[in-house]
Parts: sequence; structure tokens; C-alpha cells
Amino acid sequence: MGKIRAEGKKLIFERKDELTVIEPYGENCLRCRSTKNGKILDENWTVLPAAPDCCVIEGDAEKMKISNGLISAVVEAGNPWYGGIITYYKRENDKEEKQILRTKFEGDYTNRNRHVEGDHYQIQVIFEANEGEHFYGMGQEQEDLFDRKGSTCQIIHYNTKSTLPVLYSSLGYGIFWNNPAPGRCETTRNHTMFVADSAYQADYFIYAGKTPAETVKRYCDLTGYAPKFPRWAAGFWQCKLRYESQEDLLETAREYKRRGIPIDVIVIDFFHWTQQGEWKFDPKYWPDPKTMCQELEEMGIRLVVSVWPTINPASENYQTMSEANMLVRTENGQFGTFDFYGQQTFVDVMNPKTRKFVWNKIRENYCQYGIKSFWLDEAEPEVHPQQPAHLKYYLGNGAQVAQLYPFYYAQTFYDGLREEGETEIISLTRAAYPGSQRMGALVWNGDIMSRFQNLKMSIKSGLSMGMCGIPWWNSDIGGFINGDIESDYFRELIVRWFQFGVFCPVMRLHGARLRPSDHKMRHPEIIEPSGGDNEIWRFGERNYPILKALIELRERLKDYTCQYMDIASATGAPIMRPMFWDFYQDETCYTLEDQYMYGEDILVAPIYEEGCMQRRVYLPEGRWIPVKGGQMDSAPDAVDGSRWVDCSAQLDEFIAFIKEGSDVLKCFMKA
Repeated sequence: MGKIRAEGKKLIFERKDELTVIEPYGENCLRCRSTKNGKILDENWTVLPAAPDCCVIEGDAEKMKISNGLISAVVEAGNPWYGGIITYYKRENDKEEKQILRTKFEGDYTNRNRHVEGDHYQIQVIFEANEGEHFYGMGQEQEDLFDRKGSTCQIIHYNTKSTLPVLYSSLGYGIFWNNPAPGRCETTRNHTMFVADSAYQADYFIYAGKTPAETVKRYCDLTGYAPKFPRWAAGFWQCKLRYESQEDLLETAREYKRRGIPIDVIVIDFFHWTQQGEWKFDPKYWPDPKTMCQELEEMGIRLVVSVWPTINPASENYQTMSEANMLVRTENGQFGTFDFYGQQTFVDVMNPKTRKFVWNKIRENYCQYGIKSFWLDEAEPEVHPQQPAHLKYYLGNGAQVAQLYPFYYAQTFYDGLREEGETEIISLTRAAYPGSQRMGALVWNGDIMSRFQNLKMSIKSGLSMGMCGIPWWNSDIGGFINGDIESDYFRELIVRWFQFGVFCPVMRLHGARLRPSDHKMRHPEIIEPSGGDNEIWRFGERNYPILKALIELRERLKDYTCQYMDIASATGAPIMRPMFWDFYQDETCYTLEDQYMYGEDILVAPIYEEGCMQRRVYLPEGRWIPVKGGQMDSAPDAVDGSRWVDCSAQLDEFIAFIKEGSDVLKCFMKA
């Protein structure tokens, strides 16, 4: 039979093959670590240090309770087989506590850790399921769900999937699984379970708040807050796969300006470089980056440049980096982990020496021209086949640490830019890990298909990332793969996606469009030619004024967007937020997955089905003014909330409601 004891602020349970420690970690938060090894490892991974907190420990060797603000845990010694049960409670008021979690006994097989190698085990932590509970979070992937209850999520990164092991419960608490190993999370009807495929110990945080906002803030206290959002990033971003040359890029920027279309950012995509792993412009196609950057600056357009972490032996940096162990290595076999124009491996950004080396190249080859913003593609990193245990990183084997890669990738650029004195730091990245937000990560949901189904899933991806402390998020407007700009299907899709993009944290047009029949290859010899055109005047005469008006609306919303981005930096509250965020006492709001709030005052209900011109919308309490566009002559009458309404929207209209009395209504009115 195990014994329970208190040591300072720690509650400790120990028995054969198990050592468990529960302690306070910040406000209204408990941290639990458990191992089969003889000692607890003091490894925080990406978690920030916590301020000292008071806690109360009471009980005896058979049953003991530790309390920290709203959260408490009771450990029962039990018997040799059924011992060590932990029950977590959330304090509802001065007199009442509600059980929120209880570890579940499922026999020795699941409750004991299975050995993998050395001091590492497959770790499983299992809780009993709660009837009627909803879960939100776990990052983003191409799945048609926001509520995670009844689902299983693999904890792994790959293109279109970025897993952040964080859950918010409709019961008002959060779970953060602090293990960077691949694994899985099950939020099924019979249990809630986290698994790490190979780890030294289980490590998780349970925290709570009186509202969703307070609870997510507790999580952000653990992992950090986004820096101040740059105003230039709040407008329209123009991007495509890809502008092949300096002149191609400048021609596009000039045309946007000639047409009077607001544009804040233009992006240079991949293969502008000489070789993967050299991080510099190919002088054949980009002969004068300094003059290019000066012209863009004069037009008021920020330049963002794509950087990949891939490298191969043809790179001038390969031998130096390989011999200094600055590359991701393989445990067995040759260097190649990704076949893309030859076998590539990835730079090991978990190694501080690598981060310094790569940044020096970026500073030398980009920053000297005034380029201060970067697109961190391949951030997972993209490895084929996906066998994390085959990879050797500076911090350990991939089976234990692989999920950390996007965090350190973003840190490479965040730290480097800060050293250069840059204060407006934002990096577009395809993957994230808890804490990435404090490194200026703007996450997008990867190379998704150009389909209405993916538009619908993108709504849920954005909401999920917001519940994981990632307030800076966007999708490729129009989707990335197989968009046919000559088809009626795509021309309808691009408008509906633009309408969604107006009310995303960042509005960015991107995609690898199919080349039309009359497409002319401008540089036939180039290694990676451009896809079809992707500027807003390329999608048909009917669409052009619609898209231009949407960009103009986004421009008028800049003050509103920046206001809520500042709130995100201070509190962790995302600007793109689920309905229950502000209306947490309304049970209906926990079931809504395809409408959301953009800040506190704009309710957005995107249309995401082909040929659809109407949909139902739930209005929470209050009075709401319907808007269908950005140039109304007069404001319609407000309608009462706490009910469902049927709405219609032609292709040149969207469905949104403004909270009565909000100043943002003026952005939707004619000047």
C-alpha cells in the first residue's frame, strides 16, 4: 500500500513503481508529475517559471488534499492495486466544490507505465468521463469538429495538423499535457486520456477560472502571451505560389497600388534561394533586393520572405553544420528525412548553436536589405516517413521531444530580430507548440484543399487554436491545392473564403492555383515554376468589385482588430473566439461550431456550402444589428437575441451581426 505525505508545498504519493508529486504552479493551478523512476525530473520544457503561490495541504497518510485557489486535488492511498486515485475539484463558491476530474482505474496494464528504453516509458494518464462535458482545443487539423468530445486526436505535427495538447472543458477548467513526445489524446464517452509514446514522466497542469477568459489566461500565464501585434499586419496580405522573380513581385505590388486596393503585405514564397539550406536570394531572378525593398517601402508595403529549415549536401553550409551536429540526425541510416528536389534533412533548431548560425545567415542575406518579417514554412518539420524515434535532436530522441520543433524554429527568428532591435515581430508558421505565441508565431493551417469542406473546417481550426492560446491565426484564402480560377466552383469559393478572411486575425490570400490553358511560363528554366495567377482581378469580372470591397472593409476594421489584438497580448483572449467565450452561461453557445465572435461586438456566421444563400444563426442575449456588407446606406433595425434567426446572403453579401451600441457599426456604413 502506498503512503501519502506533505513536504513543504508538495503533496507526495509513493508506492512500488510509482512516485507522484502534486504542487501549486501559479494562480488557481496544480501541477501533477508522476514517474516510475526514482525521482521527479525538473524539466519545464516551454513552461514559464511560476510566481510563488500559497496552498493548503490537509489530511493524513491515507487521504490528503492540496488546494490552490479554485483548484484542489484529493489523493487516496487505497490498496496495493487500487491506490493512488486522484480526484480534482473546482471551487464554485465559498461553500461548494464540484468534482471535475478523477483518475480512472483500468487495471495494471493501463495504470502502470510500459517500458520503452532507458528511463523512458509509454505514459498514460486516464480520467473518468463526465456526462455532458464538452472539450475544445488540441490545436488544428483537417477535421469537421470543434467540440472534441467523443473523438481521438493523435499528438503529432504534419502539414495541415499542428497539435497543441491543451483542452478547455465546458465545466470551466483546463488541462495542459506538458510532454513534447508524440502520442494521443482521447476524449471519448468512457474516459479522457493522454498518452506520451516515450517519456520520463507524466506531467500535466489542471487550472481553472470563473469564466473561459479567466481559464485560458491561466494557461497563458504558464506558456506566455503574444507580443504586440503590428498594425501593418492587420490589413490585407497578398501571396501566391509563387512570384518567380523580383520584377514579377514588383509588378503585382504596383498594380495593387494603381488600382487603389489597400495592401499591407506581399510575400515571397519558397525557392527564391540558390539552394535549400543557403538562405539567400538567387541573383539570377532577384538581382537587386535592396532596390526592391526600397520601392515596396515607398509604396507602404511590408515584405515577408519564406524560409525553409531544409538542407542538403549541395548547400554551402551543409558540411559545417553537419560536422558541428547542427542538423537533425538519424539514429540509423543516411541523412535524408524529406525527399523534395533531392534528399533533405532539417536544421536542428533545438540546438542553440544552430539557432545562432542560421540567424547570422538570415541577418547577412535578408536583414541587410531591411527585411524583418519571415514565413517559417515546413515548421513541423515535414518528415517522411513519420517515425519520430528515428530522429536525433539536440534535446533528445524524437520519440521524446519531436513536438518542440516549431517552438524553437520560431524562437530562432524571435530572438534574432530582438537582437537587431526589432519590436514588431511576427512570423508566419505552419505549426506551433505551447509557448509559440510568445515567439510571435502567426500560425496557418497548412496546404489544405480548395474546397468548401475545407473552408468549413478552417472555421473550426481557427477557433481551436484560439482556445490553445494562439491568437494569431489565418488560413490560405481560397485554400491551397487545386484551385481552378476559371471554374464557377472556385470563383464562388474564393468570395465566400474572402468573407471569412475579413473576420480572421490575419487576412491573407494564398494558393497554388491550377495554371489556366493560356498560362505562359515566364521563366521556363526555373526549378519551381509559379502556379496560376492569384490576384483579386484574376477571379472574374463579377468577383473583382466584391473582393475589393471586402479588402476595403478590412482596412476600415484595422482599429477594431488592433484593439482586440492588444487585449490578446495582455490577457490571451483571442479576437476570433467561440460563442461561449463571452456567453458562457448560455448552454446553446457550447454547441455552436460554425459561427463565432470577432471581438466582443461582431458576430460572424460564414456561408461554407456551394450554392448556399441562406443559413440559420443563433443570436445570444442582447440586441443585434444585421449587416450584409461594408457599405450600407443606413443601419437596419436591431433584433432581439436569445433565439435562432434565418438569414440570407447573395454571393456579394455575408452574414454578420453587430452588437447594438457598438462603435464598430460605422465601419459597415457608407462614408
